[in-house]
Amino acid sequence: MCVAMPGTVLSVTGHRARVDFHGNAVDAEAGLVSVRPGDRVLVHAGCIIQTMSPETAEETEELYRLIEGL
Repeated sequence: MCVAMPGTVLSVTGHRARVDFHGNAVDAEAGLVSVRPGDRVLVHAGCIIQTMSPETAEETEELYRLIEGL
């Protein structure tokens, strides 16, 4: 099973974006979706695959926290 993780775009340079995952910042491919700093995004296999509303991102993160606790 593959998992996509929600994060927050910190910066964008060309088709690359720096994305923060709760203090862990990584570079991701941003050529599939138009993004800008502050956007909440879903990242899979190093690629941003969609933008998300802040509410949806929080709900997704909460689900991951619940799964971690099992």
